[in-house]
Amino acid sequence: MSALSAWFWNERFWLPQNVTWADLADTESGEQYPRAGHLLYAFPTALGIFAFRLLFERFLAKPCALRLGLQGKGPRKAQPNAILEKVFISITKCPDGKHLEGLSKQLDWDARKIQRWFRQRRNQDKPSLVTKFSESMWRFLFYLYIFSYGVWFLWTAPWFWDTRQCWYNYPYQPLTLALYYYYIQELAFYWSLMFSQFTDIKRKDFLIMFVHHLATVGLISFSYVNNMVRVGTLVMCLHDASDFLLEAAKMANYAKYQRLCDGFFMMFGLMFVTTRLVVYPTWILNTTMFESWELIGPYPSWWLFNGLLLILQVLHVIWSYLIMRIAYRSLTKGKVGPGKCQPLPVSFLCRFHLPACFTFTSRMFFIFTYHC
Repeated sequence: MSALSAWFWNERFWLPQNVTWADLADTESGEQYPRAGHLLYAFPTALGIFAFRLLFERFLAKPCALRLGLQGKGPRKAQPNAILEKVFISITKCPDGKHLEGLSKQLDWDARKIQRWFRQRRNQDKPSLVTKFSESMWRFLFYLYIFSYGVWFLWTAPWFWDTRQCWYNYPYQPLTLALYYYYIQELAFYWSLMFSQFTDIKRKDFLIMFVHHLATVGLISFSYVNNMVRVGTLVMCLHDASDFLLEAAKMANYAKYQRLCDGFFMMFGLMFVTTRLVVYPTWILNTTMFESWELIGPYPSWWLFNGLLLILQVLHVIWSYLIMRIAYRSLTKGKVGPGKCQPLPVSFLCRFHLPACFTFTSRMFFIFTYHC
């Protein structure tokens, strides 16, 4: 274990030349630097966030959804039938003609009645609009809060106005309390998503989301341990800028306020494309690739850092294309306008939410069932 620990925490990988972990120990003047042990505080914080979410959804989000007229009950449940249930679970959820014929003879039901049972059985697993609205309302609240906190914190941070400050005297950059809270809150939120993954609305991208949450936690922790937290705060705040708009669009869609949904979605698309295709490469990549090279030079974790950021930029291009394609189709089909917008069964938007520093793993944040 000692050899494994020495290999994992190899200073030549994590830190620039002539810098050791001992150099980043707490100073006599009270200055602190990021340490791996600090990240343990994210666990109780995540449990607190998860508990607060349960209370919020039950006592605030659900009453709001019911007041807006959303149905609290899910779809009508299918009539209990052991034979059909066994077929549904172990064989097929959409029986073909051959299966329908066999089941019809076995149960003495006509094929149309069996098809109706399977349709009701598929629908009963779908969550109600109240559940969907409550989940989106919680995410909207947190994303709006964490983005507001990030803007408030960075507004007085010197590296927000001059990105070269991210690398001056690196890695000897003391950790402030506000910066620590920012990182712990982001990390704790993703730990809470790990906890709630098994109770949230089940989607087809369950495994991808789980892997993404795990990768996000690891990458936030990575940026914290090697003290790349200054540029990390810029990346997190930039990626949080559009998330609350997307959740607002989803809430409006569930509540059947289609014009409002259209407006929020267009705002989200504009913000997403601007931040990911303009601000990110000119602001983030410029400082991580060129300014850092000039001020501190490359080393192993520097190459990994920039490689992941470049992969993320490629994903930004793909996601932006998907968003613009949906917007273009909406406009060219003439569906946007007074009395013309309505929710239709859905084209999809693969929305990958990556607020973590250098996240290269994509998760299908949701399949956004939206088409103007």
